[in-house]
Amino acid sequence: MATRKEIDGSASVPQFYGKELRYKREAAGLTLEKMVQGSFYGITYLSEIERGERRMPVDLAQHVDRVLRTDGFFQRRCEDVRRAKQGVYAAYFAPIVEAEKRALVIEEWSNVLIPGLLQTAAYARAVVQATHPLHTEEEVLSKVEARLERASLFGGPKNPEYWVILHESLIHNSMIPSAEMADQLDHIAHLVRNKRIVLQILPWNGPTRPFMALPLLFMEFEDAPPLLYTEGPYHGQTIDDPDLVKKYRKAYDRLRAAALPPEASLALIEQAAEDYRHGQQGT
Repeated sequence: MATRKEIDGSASVPQFYGKELRYKREAAGLTLEKMVQGSFYGITYLSEIERGERRMPVDLAQHVDRVLRTDGFFQRRCEDVRRAKQGVYAAYFAPIVEAEKRALVIEEWSNVLIPGLLQTAAYARAVVQATHPLHTEEEVLSKVEARLERASLFGGPKNPEYWVILHESLIHNSMIPSAEMADQLDHIAHLVRNKRIVLQILPWNGPTRPFMALPLLFMEFEDAPPLLYTEGPYHGQTIDDPDLVKKYRKAYDRLRAAALPPEASLALIEQAAEDYRHGQQGT
């Protein structure tokens, strides 16, 4: 029998919230299974909320308030938990960072920047400084460190299945010095060769459509519906409507079919890295 994990409600706002949720649920004589009945969420999902490891969605908070008759308490406190878990991330992106840790599958298309999960410190710094030119050095460093921390999921025992399609322009048009870009491409190649990610490159002349100007990030979970995320420099949008997600998935699949095979894509990345190292690529 698994040992019950005690919750330290003083450790953080999410853990305080989770401890109160567990207390109210058990006081009502409800198991996790009974608690989630009638919602779209699973037992594991609710258990992780109680431990302060996952943010409570508003619709689930409303369900909990109805079942426990807590007069909207958990819905009202959702915003407090969201702000506490946000950290250095923008409000629209913090839930995506949280979701990445639980995803079984992550699929991404990028034609503007090398995705954050694949960025080296030098590339991440260049992106942060370009997007936030008035940030102090401390603010820049905090964002860079947070971005590198996201990539730690590739080093864990439960590495998600990560499939990424990059436009060819991202490896030939560098926003950092050649030596640093060589390191960036080496980093991606290392992840590929160690079977942490699957990479494809969409060639310059690959077929595209106007909406494919948007970066796309898909995630699939064991106990929650799939979602789609897209963004610009200062905004992001999460889409979980099943019909819309399905339409974008079909568009992504067409891009994948048009991209180079993984082996050819890796060769292209490694050749570009060598070219940067020997000063044969532009900066």
